[in-house]
Amino acid sequence: MFMLSLLVFCGSVWPSLALDNGVGLTPPMGWLSWLRYNCTTECDKYPTECISENLIKRTADAMASEGYLEAGYQYVIIDDCWPEKTRGADGRLVPDQARFPSGILELSRYVQSKGLKFGIYEDYGNLTCAGYPGVLGHEATDAATFAEWEVDYVKLDGCGSPDSDTGYPMFGQLLNETGRPMIYSCSWPAYQSHPNYSAIAKACNIWRNYGDIENTWASVVNIMTWFGDNQDEFVQMAGPGNFNDPDMLVIGNSGVTVDQARVQMAVWSVLAAPLIMSVEVAGMEPEFKEILLNKDVIAVNQDPLGKQGLRVWTGPDKQDQIWHRELSGGARALAFVNIGETAALASYTYEQMKLPSQDFTVQDLYKEDEEMTLKAGEDFKVKINSTGVKFYKFLPILKKTEEALSRENEI
Repeated sequence: MFMLSLLVFCGSVWPSLALDNGVGLTPPMGWLSWLRYNCTTECDKYPTECISENLIKRTADAMASEGYLEAGYQYVIIDDCWPEKTRGADGRLVPDQARFPSGILELSRYVQSKGLKFGIYEDYGNLTCAGYPGVLGHEATDAATFAEWEVDYVKLDGCGSPDSDTGYPMFGQLLNETGRPMIYSCSWPAYQSHPNYSAIAKACNIWRNYGDIENTWASVVNIMTWFGDNQDEFVQMAGPGNFNDPDMLVIGNSGVTVDQARVQMAVWSVLAAPLIMSVEVAGMEPEFKEILLNKDVIAVNQDPLGKQGLRVWTGPDKQDQIWHRELSGGARALAFVNIGETAALASYTYEQMKLPSQDFTVQDLYKEDEEMTLKAGEDFKVKINSTGVKFYKFLPILKKTEEALSRENEI
């Protein structure tokens, strides 16, 4: 139960529970520690794997020097397990002094000196999911602390949250009141059976809809399936400043093949999802790095229209799927996904692809096929590897009007 004083700010009852921070107009892109490094804290045993300032600095260095920042990956975010197990005497969070000896402000400034932005994790409960101090009872102090530490992105988890519907909007408003723009990433709906997505979209920039992703192809498919099955509940909430979050990219880790990594990158881009890596960035295998840095796929993800795509077709056995996203300028992005164990050769109608009846120039975003033209009403033939994807951008071919043709003839 919240104390009344926590619902009062500057002497008045909380005025508005709508987020107004001007950030996240396209899905955030960056890196988060959890999937790859979890809660490894034994730096003496695992010096390159533990959650520490060395890990964050090493990651920032690699992102800045190996093309990730240039491609749009801005945020470097520490997940759980960064603080001491108890707060300081003044009630403020204290970073683990052995693993973060320079403090969070200096670490934030180091990340920002590379042209990147810095993010941090907390939980709307007494404790985080891993048992570190949560923000409950310290909301105003922690929001002010994050602003003082020059944080650019706050992920707020929900383990032990007593009242998400009140707590998440309140903490978002506290972040707003600091005057520092910070992406606000909420795990609010992931802990509820029937989330109020309208309220969530007013309070958060991005929100985790479902359970944690794991380093497996099966987990990627499970999340895709859940999003496709439940899309009508939340797709309309997505737009500039507000995005559904299917969780981190597994790409570059041991759990997915190159084909499977392409599937995740394509579907996450259709979903207008945050592109948040969780991987050892330095020395990544080139075939995975190529996927993550694919500028044409990233352009789909970052399309300024901000409209989330949909799973628009599934085959009788649920193995073949079409994911469709409307882009600015009348273009479309279509991911033809095969989650089956054998290659698929298929032909799709305009109705199945949910395309308007017009001609299109079709570009393969993974550069396997030459550019082609699709005439209105023609079937589209595609061959898809097992557990793979073909990802295309459909650009409308605008026919000249009779009036325009007449003018040209006069000239």
